[in-house]
Amino acid sequence: MSTHKITPLSWPDLVRRLKAFGFDGPFQGGKHPYMVKGDLVLTLPNPHRNEISPDLLVRIIRQAGISREEWLGDS
Repeated sequence: MSTHKITPLSWPDLVRRLKAFGFDGPFQGGKHPYMVKGDLVLTLPNPHRNEISPDLLVRIIRQAGISREEWLGDS
């Protein structure tokens, strides 16, 4: 089991990582931007100056169907 932790991430880094996992976007829609991979639409938090917290990142990658190990590069 990995001892690595999910750490805070900037919005541009989140988008770059999701693109590496095959997501397209981000697209603007409604109140929040979103990214798409096949039939999956992933709503993103609004871009802002603060980093995205590990708690929110865990929820985002779970919704994206990405395992913790895949996200951390431990697979």
